[in-house]
Amino acid sequence: MGKLTAIFGGTFDPVHLGHLRVALEISEALDADVRMLPAPVPPHRPQPLASPQQRLTMLELGLRGCARLHADARELRRAGPSYSVDTLAELRAEIGAEVPLVFCVGADAFAGFVHWHRHERIFELAHLLILTRPGAKDRIAWPEALRAQAVRRRGVLGDLHASAAGRIAELAVTPLSISATAIRALVAAGRDPRFLVPEAVADYIAEAGLYRVEAPAD
Repeated sequence: MGKLTAIFGGTFDPVHLGHLRVALEISEALDADVRMLPAPVPPHRPQPLASPQQRLTMLELGLRGCARLHADARELRRAGPSYSVDTLAELRAEIGAEVPLVFCVGADAFAGFVHWHRHERIFELAHLLILTRPGAKDRIAWPEALRAQAVRRRGVLGDLHASAAGRIAELAVTPLSISATAIRALVAAGRDPRFLVPEAVADYIAEAGLYRVEAPAD
């Protein structure tokens, strides 16, 4: 069995220190490299303001010096809506059937998980790691359709290394109250996003003239 692979997706419009801190804590908790995947056309969210290439560039800039965090552009090459199940199927075909694959999602996203495209197939392809705030584990909203399977599937972080897919575990991550929506609004108001995003990302936003109009809410 090969070394566990974790994936952490998002719009990253722009990537900020909250995203990067979570990715680092996933890497440390799982002793794994983490692939960060910008989504081109998020099916359940407002469309990004920055272009796919601009968001990928900002992510690559933000990840400089982070040896175990990697930008993965595969979803940007896909036409139309980007579904997690398609990404996981593509990754599974690349890494083989036996390598543990972990799909990381926030607790809020997990609450609507049963409405995702082909969500049952996701458990055949990967483990699910639910990202929570410290002390909030008991407040995770388990969808009704998953409650009957919770005892069978629910595990601890070590379980994710022991098999290729099918388990659910939780990881409490450091809460940083930073949002891409607030950063875009700040830039639109003519203010500096430095210390909310990596310095290289702040420089790129200024040079590219990004977010100088008010952005829709995430």
